[in-house]
Amino acid sequence: MQEEVTAAGNEISDSFRAAKHRSDQVLAELAKNPSRYTMLTGDRPTGRLHLGHYFGSIRERVQMQNRGVHTNIVIADYQVITDRDTTEHIRDNVLNLVLDYLAAGIDPKKTMIFTHSSTPAENQLLLPFLSLVTEAELHRNPTVKAEMEASGHALTGLLLTYPVHQACDILFCKANVVPIGKDNLPHVELTRTIARRFDERYPGQAPVFPEPDAILSDTPEIPGLDGRKMSKSYGNSIMLGATAEETAKLIRKSPTDSERKITFDPVNRPQVSALLTTAGLVTDRKPEDIAEEIGNAGSGALKAYVTKSVNEFLAPHRERRAELAKDMDTVRDLLVEGNKRANQIAEETLDQVRSAMGMRY
Repeated sequence: MQEEVTAAGNEISDSFRAAKHRSDQVLAELAKNPSRYTMLTGDRPTGRLHLGHYFGSIRERVQMQNRGVHTNIVIADYQVITDRDTTEHIRDNVLNLVLDYLAAGIDPKKTMIFTHSSTPAENQLLLPFLSLVTEAELHRNPTVKAEMEASGHALTGLLLTYPVHQACDILFCKANVVPIGKDNLPHVELTRTIARRFDERYPGQAPVFPEPDAILSDTPEIPGLDGRKMSKSYGNSIMLGATAEETAKLIRKSPTDSERKITFDPVNRPQVSALLTTAGLVTDRKPEDIAEEIGNAGSGALKAYVTKSVNEFLAPHRERRAELAKDMDTVRDLLVEGNKRANQIAEETLDQVRSAMGMRY
């Protein structure tokens, strides 16, 4: 049994190494010819964006956009109900996502921002795509398992087919690169499988879909202020749109330990190390160097340093966000325009799918 587990672990490691090697190759090619690439990323509008979102994905989206990659962001509002019983606050959450995107540097003239619920042709791709995967393949997806366990809900049909819906997001706009963390690699692999199976089952003069490549992020998992995973549900996240006072209060309340000397030791001192990691990200310094600088000054000095560093880092974002929020009609109009563009692309792709399947009457 132990040999089987070891073999499975080695297979996963080999698979990840191969994916990372391919990711590095794609990034090198992308740097030379960015306009050849189309990227799709997105967020579920379950609350406000925090520092983990910024360093984990938003910063990279802005960089890709500014390099000349065709960038697309889906606000996955339908996916909210995979594991939740209400859509209360969803409109407010969606608009706040758009505010944070714009404040962070996303340019709606270069990046298409759209919502699931406003692009029916994209969602219609789910039907032919579901015919290309087996029930066993859906049940094997580790993200589906993890999200079902975390939610405490029974497995819904929407959660089970969540990876296929993500394939619709990626393939409707012919995205060929998808920035992800390691945990989401199975989603991109399933999308590649769906694209390949569709083109094999319905061969035409040219393939309808590309097989997208995963771009694996080098950003490590960003801990919350209490040392656990940064999560809105834990209340350990610094929201991008929070005020300086709210941020200071949150950091003051964050737990540390009784040892006065500040050291960076994520295993034995996760809470202190989480604060140092946060400070390191926003100041572009090594957490070890910050710890050495604070030394015996204690957790009070550490929290003061983190508060000052985070608030200085977020000040420009908050200023832009506040200015944008003065004209929410324009923000809504930008989303309407993004939805319109997404619908046009989705209709064209759906028409190609119907043609390939012989369903144009």
